[in-house]
Amino acid sequence: MFSIGYLRAKGDGRQTRFYMCFALSMFGVMGVAMAGNLFTLFVFYEVITLASYPLVTHAGDAAARRAGRIYLGLLMGSSVMLLLPAIVGVWFIAGSTDFTQGGLLAGKADGMTASLLLAMIVFGAAKAALMPLHVWLPAAMVAPAPVSALLHAVAVVKAGVFTLLKASAYIFGPELIATAPAAQWLLWIASASIVIASLVALTRDDLKARLAWSTVAQLSTITSGALIAVGAGVVGGGLHMLTHAFGKITLFMCAGAIYVATGLTKVSEMRGLGREAPLVFACFLAASLSVIGLPPFGGMWSKFLLITAAFGAGQAWTAWAMIVSSTLSVVYLLPVAIHALAPTPRSEAVTRPTGSGSPGIMVAALVLTTIGSLGLFFLADAVATFLAPVTGAAP
Repeated sequence: MFSIGYLRAKGDGRQTRFYMCFALSMFGVMGVAMAGNLFTLFVFYEVITLASYPLVTHAGDAAARRAGRIYLGLLMGSSVMLLLPAIVGVWFIAGSTDFTQGGLLAGKADGMTASLLLAMIVFGAAKAALMPLHVWLPAAMVAPAPVSALLHAVAVVKAGVFTLLKASAYIFGPELIATAPAAQWLLWIASASIVIASLVALTRDDLKARLAWSTVAQLSTITSGALIAVGAGVVGGGLHMLTHAFGKITLFMCAGAIYVATGLTKVSEMRGLGREAPLVFACFLAASLSVIGLPPFGGMWSKFLLITAAFGAGQAWTAWAMIVSSTLSVVYLLPVAIHALAPTPRSEAVTRPTGSGSPGIMVAALVLTTIGSLGLFFLADAVATFLAPVTGAAP
């Protein structure tokens, strides 16, 4: 719905190619979701990369081509050089790559071998944007808003953290991760990524760039859940993957709706703009509350579960990194909507480009995802209960 409204409003003449690649990307996403073993997941993981590359370069200008080179080179390079050899290693040790309850490698690999394979999978799944392999995500923000909203807030990045959560639960298992020395320093890297990306987001005036760095922080939060050696970490990571998807896709769609209506991309230019697009900025405010982790939105429960899991596993610094990140996100997300919706003094009035507003079908899409964020506040327990059997964790 959002893509139809956006591309028609922009008069884009390459819609057929866009939707073809869009559909192929969704094909890859469904393949990753339904894969019964690590190798099948890898095949569809690469389908997503190849199918989404033309979407990243859709604009066709020099910036888009440069972003495409970074995108394809980093994602394909890391998966072929690290993820695929790790899958071969798993097969060599276990004789299979099937996802197995309790962990395929449990009782078959020692701590050092598990450490090597775990590090290769974590960095090989660069779609999870763990530092320093995160640079593709901010670079890819040159893509149109529908691409940023779906592929870079949901499909591509979530394929990365989904791979890590599946590997954590079904390839390694919490007990093996607890004995793997690499899990500790990978958690340090993830915790540092959470805080550093949040600090960088504070400095970005371009709205999509700010949201991209926020995504890096939130993805590292999910990665931390996969690396905490307790089942509740995987459950919390799975729940946060869902709540963040609804919140962040809403934020990116709001950014696209603002751009279509006014041509503005800078946060500093949006003061008082809420009078022209109150519903868009109201949805932005609601989605911001979810990403921050405040009620009454689903992000509150997923962050609560992750933070309590980290404290319970003795990883207090990981928990505090999540708390600091949430605090920083209050500073870089809430003012966007608050300043836009607040009355603007006459002395601060500025001349803005005017347009015919955002198409109704775009606004309807972001309203629906906002409702989803609200609904997850009430459905979080059901989702956690559904996820609990993955590791035998109590919801």
